[in-house]
Amino acid sequence: MTISATDIRFDDAQMWVTLEDGRTLGVPLAWFPRLARASAAERKAVTISPMGLHWEALDEDISIAGLLAGRGDATGHKGRAA
Repeated sequence: MTISATDIRFDDAQMWVTLEDGRTLGVPLAWFPRLARASAAERKAVTISPMGLHWEALDEDISIAGLLAGRGDATGHKGRAA
C-alpha cells in the first residue's frame, strides 16, 4: 500500500509532511541541503504526487517511502541522514 502526502509546510528547521492516513512527519531540513538553502518561495513551489514530493527549480525529489524509512538526501554526500 502506498501512502501519499496531502500537505507540506516548513518552519526554520523542519519540513512537516502530512500524510493521507493522518500522520504528520517532521523531518530535519539538514537532511535535504537544497531545501535548507532554498527560499520560502522556492520551498513552496512543490508538486505533491502519489509517490512523493518534487521541486522542479531545485532539482529535488523526495519519496514518501524514503521519509518513512528515515532516509535523507542520498545525492552528493557520504554522510548518513540518521
